[in-house]
Amino acid sequence: MAQIVRLSGPDAIAFAQAQFANDIPSLADGHWQWSAWLTAKGRVMAVFQLLRIDSQQLLLVCHDGGAEAMAEQLRRFVFRRKVAITHEAALTASGALQRPIAANGAVLAMLADGVIEADVGSDALPRALHIGGNHADQGDDAELAWRQSDLRLGLPRLEESQREQWTPQQLGLDRLSAYSVKKGCYPGQEIVARTHFLGKAKRSVALLRATNPAAAGQTVAQNEANIGTIASTAGVLALAVLPLELAEGALSINGEVAVIEPLLDGLAR
Repeated sequence: MAQIVRLSGPDAIAFAQAQFANDIPSLADGHWQWSAWLTAKGRVMAVFQLLRIDSQQLLLVCHDGGAEAMAEQLRRFVFRRKVAITHEAALTASGALQRPIAANGAVLAMLADGVIEADVGSDALPRALHIGGNHADQGDDAELAWRQSDLRLGLPRLEESQREQWTPQQLGLDRLSAYSVKKGCYPGQEIVARTHFLGKAKRSVALLRATNPAAAGQTVAQNEANIGTIASTAGVLALAVLPLELAEGALSINGEVAVIEPLLDGLAR
C-alpha cells in the first residue's frame, strides 16, 4: 500500500520544517499529521502522513508511492544539516476499514508486536493503518475499497500525471489541515499565503460518482462547457477540481452523467 521515508538525526525536525507545508516543531512526539511537499510555485508534489516518533525521528507515509524518488530529491537540500533520509523499503504498511486497536485521532499507538498504529478514519468511516510487521497482500478489491475511502474523506491520491499540477487550496488540503499559512518560509509558502489572504482560491475538490470509471486528467463538463479536471480516481469515484460556485446543470465525464456526493469530515489531524 504505502511507502515510507525516514528522516533521522539531530536536525530532522528543523529540516522537515524548512521543506514541508505544515508546522513540525509544534507536533508532539508520538503524534502525526497530514502534510504536503510543494514546488517553489506552490504546486503539490506529494501529500503524506508525517509521524513524529521522537525529537530526532520522523516517518513520512507516502500513500501514492514514490518514496525512493522523494528521498533522493530531499537529500539535495540537506547541505550541512545532521539528518539522514532513507527509503524504508522493508517497512510495510497495511490499512483496515475498522476502528483502531489503541490509536486515537493524532495519537499514535505502539502495539505489542512493535507495529505502529495510526487512526486514519473518522466516526463516519473508521479506519486504521498499521506500519511494520508482516502484511499479506490485500488484493485488488481491498486496495480499491481503501482508495475509495480515501477519496470519500477528501484525501487526494495523486498519480504521476497529477503531481505539480494543483495548489493545496485546489486539492482541498485545508480539510486535512495539511498546510499552514502562518509558519515561516517553505517552498511555495508565499503563493499559498497570498492565495489564502487575498481570497483568490476559486476552485476546490468535489467528490463525484461517475457512470463508469474515469481517469485522472479527464475533464468535467457542464452545459456543454469544460469546467473542471479530475485529479484523483478510485473506480467510479473521483475527486475533481471544480469551481467553488457551480451553475445549474448536470455534470458529465466523457458524455456520461456524474453526480456530486458529500465529502466526509473528520480526517484532519
